[in-house]
Amino acid sequence: QVQLVESGGGLVQPGGSLRLSCTASGSISSFDAMGWYRQAPGEQRELVARIIRVGITKYVDFVKGRFTISRDNAKNTVYLQMNSLKPDDTAVYYCNALQFPREYWGQGTQVTVSS
Repeated sequence: QVQLVESGGGLVQPGGSLRLSCTASGSISSFDAMGWYRQAPGEQRELVARIIRVGITKYVDFVKGRFTISRDNAKNTVYLQMNSLKPDDTAVYYCNALQFPREYWGQGTQVTVSS
């Protein structure tokens, strides 16, 4: 059973930065894709960014130019660097891994952007 553990969330002021980490219990090289999702109170969970096996990245429009997803295969870790944070970015951020047909989720980490 794959386990994903997120860290790096917290409280930050608007315009600030955070880096989220997601460490897997196994080799992330075995995953078809890994990604970050977020869920704000009363909202559905939504995709933020994804990186597929060959290293191609995809971002949703509202984070393009501000967030960067990357991975370190040696550390079995995927990162989400978040810059220029806005109050609308406040949410629980979840790590996701696809190993078709299976899908795995982390427990989530809270990000709060507020002055």
